[in-house]
Amino acid sequence: MSAPISVVIPTLNAADRIGPCLGALSEALLEGLLREVILVDGGSEDAIGDVAEAVGAKLIEAPRGRGTQLAAGAAAAQGAWLLFLHADTVPGPGWVGAVQRHMMEFPDRAGWFRLRFDDDGFAPRAVAGWANLRSGLFGLPYGDQGLLVPRSLYRQVGGFPEIPLMEDVALARRLKGKLRPLGAEAATSAERYRRDGWLRRGARNLSTLGMYAVGVPPETLAKRYERR
Repeated sequence: MSAPISVVIPTLNAADRIGPCLGALSEALLEGLLREVILVDGGSEDAIGDVAEAVGAKLIEAPRGRGTQLAAGAAAAQGAWLLFLHADTVPGPGWVGAVQRHMMEFPDRAGWFRLRFDDDGFAPRAVAGWANLRSGLFGLPYGDQGLLVPRSLYRQVGGFPEIPLMEDVALARRLKGKLRPLGAEAATSAERYRRDGWLRRGARNLSTLGMYAVGVPPETLAKRYERR
């Protein structure tokens, strides 16, 4: 029987920070779960090709934008399950066991990791706590929490829309009622929060979500997002 999981990671000049994410996947390889790792590059100017070759990952190219890149990676994947990760998101201890249990107990459901940041203090814990609460209460996990989904379900709901921003929320909406928490954490980089300030970054993300919810086009939100 073929290994069930295809991992899809969108990249853009991520060669210097993707190492921990790729390293965390080795446990799944040893357990016979990892069929392939697909890096979907959006026009990097770094050594991502060398990284892909070194770890045996498949490298494909797609127009820049997470929605477009993720959709391209999913289309190329062969596994029965798709695990979408950001390049700076690292599945934590016990993640393989949590994924195995999910696949056995909920074969027709998608799953997300509890979020934590690679930083200490009240602000990282508070922001991660809100993200986990939002995911559980409203079924809206973000992409930095990872997403495990059966390929059949992914296709059934239409997959990732090819939009420049909010592709994770759009897919979560399509998966409404078919999402469950995985029994493990994923650590994501706090670099942007440290750079922008935890309060400012959090308010910015919340306002972007609110504008998207009332119908502001993702293209408009992306331009606003990039200006800041």
